[in-house]
Amino acid sequence: MASALKVSVRGRVQGVGFRPFVFGLADKYQVTGTVQNNMDGVKINIEGEEDKLQAFLYDLENSPPRLSKINEIIVEKVELSHYSTFSIIQSERTGTSLLVIPIDSAVCDECLGEMRDPDDFRYRYPFINCTQCGPRYTIISELPYDRPYTTMAPFEMCPECREEYENPLNRRHHAQPIACPTCGPKVSLYDSSGKEIDCEPLSEAVTLLEKGKIIAIKGIGGYHLCCDATNEEAVAELRRRKNRRVRPLAVMAASLEEIQTFALVENAESKLLQSPESPIVVLRKKSTSELAEGIAPGMSTVGVMLPYTPLHHLLFENKNLRCIVMTSANPSGLPMIYNENQVFQYLNGIADYYLIHNREILHPVDDSVIQWNNQNQDFLRRSRGYVPDPLSIKADVTGVIAFGGQQKTTFSIGRNQQIFIGPHIGDLDNIETVNHFKQELDHLLKWIDIPKRTAVIDAHPGYLNRVFLKDYQFDETIEVQHHHAHMAACMGENELNGEAYGIILDGTGYGSDGHIWGFEILYGGYSNMERLGHLCYTPLPGNEKAIKEPWRNAAGMLISLLGKQGEEYARTLFNDKEAELNVIKMMLSNNINIVQAGTCGRLFDAVSAMAGLCQKSTYDGEAAIKLGELAKSNHELAPYSFELLDKDSLLIFDFSKMLQEIAKDILNKTAVETISTRFHESIVKALVEAMQIMKNQNPDRSNQVVLSGGSFHNRYLREKLTRSLNALGFSVYNHQKVPCNDGGLSYGQLLVATAKREALTCV
Repeated sequence: MASALKVSVRGRVQGVGFRPFVFGLADKYQVTGTVQNNMDGVKINIEGEEDKLQAFLYDLENSPPRLSKINEIIVEKVELSHYSTFSIIQSERTGTSLLVIPIDSAVCDECLGEMRDPDDFRYRYPFINCTQCGPRYTIISELPYDRPYTTMAPFEMCPECREEYENPLNRRHHAQPIACPTCGPKVSLYDSSGKEIDCEPLSEAVTLLEKGKIIAIKGIGGYHLCCDATNEEAVAELRRRKNRRVRPLAVMAASLEEIQTFALVENAESKLLQSPESPIVVLRKKSTSELAEGIAPGMSTVGVMLPYTPLHHLLFENKNLRCIVMTSANPSGLPMIYNENQVFQYLNGIADYYLIHNREILHPVDDSVIQWNNQNQDFLRRSRGYVPDPLSIKADVTGVIAFGGQQKTTFSIGRNQQIFIGPHIGDLDNIETVNHFKQELDHLLKWIDIPKRTAVIDAHPGYLNRVFLKDYQFDETIEVQHHHAHMAACMGENELNGEAYGIILDGTGYGSDGHIWGFEILYGGYSNMERLGHLCYTPLPGNEKAIKEPWRNAAGMLISLLGKQGEEYARTLFNDKEAELNVIKMMLSNNINIVQAGTCGRLFDAVSAMAGLCQKSTYDGEAAIKLGELAKSNHELAPYSFELLDKDSLLIFDFSKMLQEIAKDILNKTAVETISTRFHESIVKALVEAMQIMKNQNPDRSNQVVLSGGSFHNRYLREKLTRSLNALGFSVYNHQKVPCNDGGLSYGQLLVATAKREALTCV
């Protein structure tokens, strides 16, 4: 006897071939009915014998398309409508949106096979795609995801593409970016004056790259600057033109085998490189390779990705070109360049040529960056391929919008039991980035369609994202302390309840006492926390200037902590800066233009500057990264001396003796690798001893410990601290889903604000 069911599927179920998949199931089990996209997911009506309906539901849940992610399936028994066939019907565009916006995905193997087949009508077509790959988020203007609401709308399908698009058994059925050489986007090559060159663009671009030229190439999410990664002169010229002196450049290699010629690749890293998300993966370099030294000068690691668009794959058809620089084309501090008006303006004098396609990008996204750290993925940047995929939560977060921080900024939006983290925006240091932040936030708010109830901002009174509040009508605004947000972010992604310790190591965060925090031991939960310990404060002479010029920070630490002897060390280590040191001493003596700071980032900066690794930073975190690269976690070296002091019921970390011993080691020409390793071991040892003290003093407290803050990108700290605290009986949790740096701040802010709001409701 026939039965009828209404099935609602929610999650990432649009733009991933879900309706053709459902059609195929209906054909397999000989059931009738309809399937359609609507504003809360996919709606299915099915009729047939009970055993066939149950088999249909089993496959629906257990064998969905590879890019889909089902959050919920709701099944209701309904009256029979007596469908004679099964069909895909037009999308319904009314109602409240519960959609998960589809993400951009690397080209699939099936499409690559067709692109390389001379007998296929899409042979060598750089925009080949299907329901399992290609652009999504970057080309969508409105929801639900249908071609008229994407930047593919201007490209009218030819008969061949139309036939595939309308065939429910074809893998390109309702693949919205479907195209071919006859009807789809095209690639053109332009010279430095903006004049189109009459040529076969891809072949000519490869020839130019082989000759050492620099080309701006338009991808899925924006423009990259590219050159031959084995050509030392081309890499040096790219650095000179872009004014990017030493910051590492990402590269794209033709294949995994090619990557293995210059980098060590673990199995987990290999899977990341070849995943549909196709991020940049930070790998350890081999001692010798054909890569230009200028790619990552002085570094033991290199950021690498595989080709993720058909166009990228076509660039590597010529076997002579095996690896190219693939670095974001945006000028320093500005948002991603993604349209042609920008590219000719901003890259004038930088790019020799421009490889441009005419498929518009609506939402620029940077490449995601991941490293494998302590047996987990560690996001340095969460963007293309992952954004705006939501994270689930048990609480209702509808209407809570968090604005993140000042650096590595993201925003987060709460809807029902989902948190949507926006794309990596960058540092809010200029009007262009501020406008980009608001543009992307407005787009996601339009799609997600929620009431604006609670705005969440960092407690720092000077952060620029506060300016956004005047543009929206929120019912309330909640401030969240910077490090509480870090702690909550790590608790949230690990689905921790109750209370936990938080060890937060980062560069800068405004503290409740008005000083700069960043080396903290906290205890609490989502709604509140208390500070149990911190690094002793030292002055930052000139504030931001001391961050950009770490030697100033080092001088401030040495003089303030070690007095006359510290001044002698500073004058010896920085003997070419006598006049500046006189000014710094005067600033410290008179408390002029200084702030008090106790942060892990500044401690790393000071030691890096003292060791001569980085006295002036050319990019954020440079000094700490260079010092961290030299630490050898497999070497057992004794830590330097330190003290743990009890002051006003707070445990204070005092590394004065360590700095003194480091200064002596430097003057005695001790190997910098040894100094770095002992320095790292000192931080780990001090934190472990502090946690042992707290465990002894409060045996009834939770044994959960979360590690957060940008300093936990440091492999040594993350691995050694996790292992050492586990040995003490603590359960240690690291970030895996959001960055431990400020890219995860908005996520944590939203969790804290939700808990505070619930606590007030319960009072």
